[in-house]
Amino acid sequence: MRCPFCQAQETRVIDSRLASDGDQVRRRRECSACAERFTTYESAELLMPRVVKRDGSRVPFSDDKLRTGLSRALEKRPVATEAIEAAISRIRKRIQSSGEREVPASQIGEWVMEELRELDQVAYVRFASVYRSFQDVSAFREVIEGLESLPSEQARRSQLGLLPDDDADDKG
Repeated sequence: MRCPFCQAQETRVIDSRLASDGDQVRRRRECSACAERFTTYESAELLMPRVVKRDGSRVPFSDDKLRTGLSRALEKRPVATEAIEAAISRIRKRIQSSGEREVPASQIGEWVMEELRELDQVAYVRFASVYRSFQDVSAFREVIEGLESLPSEQARRSQLGLLPDDDADDKG
């Protein structure tokens, strides 16, 4: 690993630990020449499927586009950056675990809407209005009524899960 300060080739690893829910390795390094320390992150390079857009064109998946879409919907909303990054990570994992070479953009949009519904309902409505191309107020009303019919966060936490893993999540 080249030193970002003096460009020397010789650096040594001082400390390694898992980061990002075990998806990355964080390494503290020290340059043998200038003794400066810096951090690197190592992750597996997995091929992401291509995204099939509505017009039939195919484009490479882009974390940046996903982050931009979520950020626009969540603009000026009280949602922590860590929560946004966790949502991006969950969407990415869903795309990877699909096992497909191509994923429709509409499917990614639905996954984004699911994440936004959990993060912030206002952001969910914002995203839905653009994603679903609302033409009139009645379309907004339908989405809002759908949100109102969902149980509140507090009600969901108080419900017992159907599977043993759900019960463990509720206790801890």
